[in-house]
Amino acid sequence: MRRPPRRRALIPVVATALVAAAAAVVPAAHSAAAAGSPMAGPKAGPSSPADPAGRQAAFAAAAAEFGVPLPVLLSVSYNESLWEAHGGKPSFSAGYGPMNLTNLTQAELNSAGFTSTFRSPDLLTAPSLHTAAKAAALAGVDLATAETNDVQNIRAGAALLASYEKQYNHSVLPPALDLSGWTVGVARYAEASETKVAQVFTDDVFTTIRTGQSATTQDGQTLSLPAQPWAFDDPNGAKRLGLVSVVPPADPVHDPSQISAPECPADLDCSYSPSGFYQLSATDKSDYGDHDPANRPVTTDIRYITLHDNEETNDGTLWLFHDPSYFASANYEVRSEDGHVTQLLPTEDIAWDSGNESFYQHSVGIEQEGYAIDGATWYSEAMYHSTAALVRYLAAKYDIPLDRQHILGHDNIPGSSDGSIASQHWDPGPYWNWSHFMDLVGAPIHADAPPSSNVVAVNPVFQLNQQVVSGCQNIQDLTPFPGPYHGAEWPNLNGPCPASYYKDMPKQPTSFVFLRTAPSDSAPLLSDPYLHTDGSAGTIQADDWGDKASAGQEFVVADRAPGGWIAIWYAGQKAWFHNDLGPVSAAPVKALTVTPKPGKATVPVYVESFPEASAYPAAFTSWYGGVPRSQRIASKYVLAAGQAYVTDGKPLQSDWFNAYNIDGSAFMDQTDFKGATQYYLITYNHRMAFVNAADVNVVASTS
Repeated sequence: MRRPPRRRALIPVVATALVAAAAAVVPAAHSAAAAGSPMAGPKAGPSSPADPAGRQAAFAAAAAEFGVPLPVLLSVSYNESLWEAHGGKPSFSAGYGPMNLTNLTQAELNSAGFTSTFRSPDLLTAPSLHTAAKAAALAGVDLATAETNDVQNIRAGAALLASYEKQYNHSVLPPALDLSGWTVGVARYAEASETKVAQVFTDDVFTTIRTGQSATTQDGQTLSLPAQPWAFDDPNGAKRLGLVSVVPPADPVHDPSQISAPECPADLDCSYSPSGFYQLSATDKSDYGDHDPANRPVTTDIRYITLHDNEETNDGTLWLFHDPSYFASANYEVRSEDGHVTQLLPTEDIAWDSGNESFYQHSVGIEQEGYAIDGATWYSEAMYHSTAALVRYLAAKYDIPLDRQHILGHDNIPGSSDGSIASQHWDPGPYWNWSHFMDLVGAPIHADAPPSSNVVAVNPVFQLNQQVVSGCQNIQDLTPFPGPYHGAEWPNLNGPCPASYYKDMPKQPTSFVFLRTAPSDSAPLLSDPYLHTDGSAGTIQADDWGDKASAGQEFVVADRAPGGWIAIWYAGQKAWFHNDLGPVSAAPVKALTVTPKPGKATVPVYVESFPEASAYPAAFTSWYGGVPRSQRIASKYVLAAGQAYVTDGKPLQSDWFNAYNIDGSAFMDQTDFKGATQYYLITYNHRMAFVNAADVNVVASTS
């Protein structure tokens, strides 16, 4: 979950990223190739150790050796990898080390189960997937060393960056203090095939230089780039590369004025590729796919933004979402390799993206290329930045609060009934870095109350919060296109995963804390009654969301114990976690909470916010054949006296949006039926829930 490059727009993503997914956990096969260079520094063999105590010094030395300004080199690396070395293993698109040098091999294709004979040759010869060999030759080291030794990787990246700058600057380097003179070299390092992608990467590099940056990496490196507010790149520098620009396809459904410019921040240069919205039956207008036409926010308000991952490649997802018989959709798709955003349907329309009408009728859905169980392999820094920019834009447009009760993962949305709570998807999963993402959207998770506050925000330091989770199947039932199946070693990808197929994933940074039944590391993990109907303890499985509190979620403190243990109210239970993971897991915050009104021993918990039956006119229910949606309790959940849960304090009017015919021609079609019942949205466990406003009191947090 770090930032590989904004690049490779014309490389077949379906295989490129698939390869990386397996390569992150399967060591790559390396070919040894050495080459000399008049610029080369000291040569090192494959066994040469990295220097984990001196990465900052390594950047300084490489910058001086190859004539690259240190701020430029540091910022390029930060925007490629967050200065991470990844233990010599590829983190994304077969990219290695702090400089994200790429080397895609047939062995990596094989390990990913990628057997496509018509695409493999293109991948294996694509220059953007093989920068490591060229960089190694320029630095005078062999390929394996450039991949696995972080010091030599930095040297090789600096040599490559310098060579690119010379290529477009008459074979000379700009003066040391002329940072803007490096615009074209930085743009070339993006390895992009689209002008805008290269320019966006370059803009990000110079923004990092202007604002400064510091970080501690997974292996304990502390690096810093002091802010230099005067540093700006040439806004047209990437045009010198002579690349192409993307022309969005025509939209066959909507008025061209709606999509002449996609609903997107201008600097993302989004494309528009319409989702599969067609009438499937020639005689039945109600038989259509794959989303509901609406006129939001006029017909119904937009309250949430929901983030997903595809469990499929970018092009496979676009193919599926263009198929109207595939009954799922999203408003946007974000590509992992370079953060490119594709709008699939207008935000005024309702995507079928989360399996819960009370949420998706009020949400904008953003799919992101990746597989949740593969961790950092897919969630690139380019994706984080693009998604964050898109979320900021949408939140401002629709007045959506930038907090974790309104910026949700699919895993934060409950199933829509008792029968679907357990099977609801759990993406983007344990490796999505919520803390980093909320920083990028401008709403960092931080303490804003005294330590004695009775409400805390879960806030582990991602890079230090390294844990083992167990995983197996893909979390969704997408049919991969054009093949093969991701993770071909597991035979039952589109159904329940046999327990025998779960395996522990490598220990790596995670964005949650495990919850236990008592203040002890040996205490059983919390058991959710829907996930563990037999009452057995929770597990470390990634899909066992009932024992995991996600970063940014806020909970009421239920108890404290020596040793830094805190208990929170979580799904009707006291859930314990250490307050010293990574190193601080709980930030005291101000919040509003709900508690049962006096005299109520328990309060029902709901997973939807439908109106009462009387909200539907008699003429409509007669035509429809009954009440279309009625509120049901989550029978295994309860809010008991003495417990409290965080809310935003805004009463929500119960409603249900009726979308019946594709053209809105049915009786009372495209009508939002609103009830008199009001609900409060609460953070109940890993997922959101609703309580009837008449059942609870809203109370401010205490200190």
